[in-house]
Amino acid sequence: MNWASGEIVGVLSFLLPGFVAAAIFHSLTSYPKPSPFDRVVQALIFTVIGKAVTDAILFFCTVPNKDPVGNNWEVLLSLAVAVVLGLLASYLLNRDLCHHCLRWLGITRETSYPSEWYSAFSRHGDSYVILHLKGERHLYGWPEEWPSRPDEGHFRIAEAEWLTENEPIPAKGVSAILIPANEVEMVEFLSGTPEDPEE
Repeated sequence: MNWASGEIVGVLSFLLPGFVAAAIFHSLTSYPKPSPFDRVVQALIFTVIGKAVTDAILFFCTVPNKDPVGNNWEVLLSLAVAVVLGLLASYLLNRDLCHHCLRWLGITRETSYPSEWYSAFSRHGDSYVILHLKGERHLYGWPEEWPSRPDEGHFRIAEAEWLTENEPIPAKGVSAILIPANEVEMVEFLSGTPEDPEE
């Protein structure tokens, strides 16, 4: 029984950095949570990469004619590498850097973003928008926040104006308007300044 418990502790300590890196990645990106099997596969991939980096660091930190760094330091180092690995993966995919290089090489036309919806808002982060709402209403303004997916969440629109056929009607005395994403039928991204949205 002691052998079995020792083996379990060893396996868990080996896999823990991969699960830490995967947890950080999913908490900092808008990717939908994968199935349990996919989570384990991702954690194993992070574990393999993290183990390789940890072993390389430990190899170069070994002092000649002395013992290598102890096991306690190895566990702490592997967790530190896992945190950095999770943050790095989140940064690369949130900025579309990996797929940008692959698109430049002509290997793919895909992006790192989880959906076309998310990609459109990431690429037009400095644009005013017009939300076409159900019931043929139109809301113009600055999107301070927007949902990661079109079927859930809310838009928070500042500097809001209701657009009518005659003239825009500013939402006076309102700092922001919260609109459910499922009420939005279409989104227009505008170029130019708020004074000249058509330019």
